[in-house]
Amino acid sequence: MENLTSRRNSICQHIKKLGANKSYRDEHGQFLCDGKKLFDEAVNGGAEIEFVLTSESLEHSLPSSTKVYHAQDSLIDSLSPLKNSQGLLFVCRTPQASDHTFHSGTHILLDRVQDPGNVGTIIRSAYAFGVESILLTEGCADIYNLKTMRASMGAVFKQKIYLTCLLELHEFKESGVKVIGASNDSGSKDIKHANLKNAIIILGSEGQGIAESLLELCDEKIRIPIKPDCESLNVATAASIIMWEARGKQ
Repeated sequence: MENLTSRRNSICQHIKKLGANKSYRDEHGQFLCDGKKLFDEAVNGGAEIEFVLTSESLEHSLPSSTKVYHAQDSLIDSLSPLKNSQGLLFVCRTPQASDHTFHSGTHILLDRVQDPGNVGTIIRSAYAFGVESILLTEGCADIYNLKTMRASMGAVFKQKIYLTCLLELHEFKESGVKVIGASNDSGSKDIKHANLKNAIIILGSEGQGIAESLLELCDEKIRIPIKPDCESLNVATAASIIMWEARGKQ
């Protein structure tokens, strides 16, 4: 096990850039993770782990191709984009994007949801509630942002997640897939009376809601009944309620 002692080491510089820059992650096809919980989920989820930097011994047996480096906690803390690192950083190979074939079940589409904590929490809830897939439009938080990863509690390694676009949604719509938008509009149907089975359910950005081009694709709109003097729910909270309701109607 090689011991790293300086932030100027090429491995350390690479780790720092992966944690700070999406373009760098995309260029190298790698992303950074922090913590034992994520490491356990990555190993169990079959992630392709490139290398590990740790201050302690590892409990998992890794392939011989996976390099393991050792460093003091102070160095690991300086490399992590998080305020409090857990003494273990590791780098994974970004999975190859795959075509999204529609399967029966609940699908959640996030339209320009920019907060990584919200996106990660929605992915975590989606896995818990058995959602078939998460679809992300351009403008959503990067799922390989470390804050997204940590908020997902490792569900990003197990949940089906796809990038999508308006053209693909038109194709799903033309093939008979039902599209539902979550909206507080007065014409929206109470979620308790909506059929959420085998549908794509769209949730919009925290500040702008669902884009007009996507609303035009919706067969119907649903709302979660809340007190009149409450403007709205956090998007991750709303998504969790919708997914729970959809699960009960499968």
